[in-house]
Amino acid sequence: MAKINGVVAGDMEEVKKVFNKFDTNGDGKIDLIELGSILRALGTNAPRDELERIMSEIDTDGDGVIDLKEFSDFHLGGSDDTANKDLQDAFDLYDLDKNGLISVNELHAVLKKLGEKCSLKDCKKMVSSVDVDGDGNVNFEEFKKMMNKA
Repeated sequence: MAKINGVVAGDMEEVKKVFNKFDTNGDGKIDLIELGSILRALGTNAPRDELERIMSEIDTDGDGVIDLKEFSDFHLGGSDDTANKDLQDAFDLYDLDKNGLISVNELHAVLKKLGEKCSLKDCKKMVSSVDVDGDGNVNFEEFKKMMNKA
């Protein structure tokens, strides 16, 4: 695959898809309201100060919105510490019962909330494709390996 600024082109397409899900009004920017809406859809009712903190982490130019470049930098880049925290935050969104594992049912529930058409059978295939220890769930280390594949 072709690389653009060190990013695999397929990765960028995936980032654009995710960005467009957050950008509900289609203006090419994610504002505080859109950020709050998607987090609520994922089951996290973050207070305004937490939303503002998240926004300030991603909004590097300080214009009050997240554009595709900022979203991409946040999603694909960052220091190792930042990347690990971002991965943990992403993992936590899927780990609905907070037991440190993502089950097939949790994956299915989150994808459904996001409007993805994914059957339970498909979710089971996704989990089994990264389930190294064979317990039927995805732990954080398995999730990290999956997310860091290029």
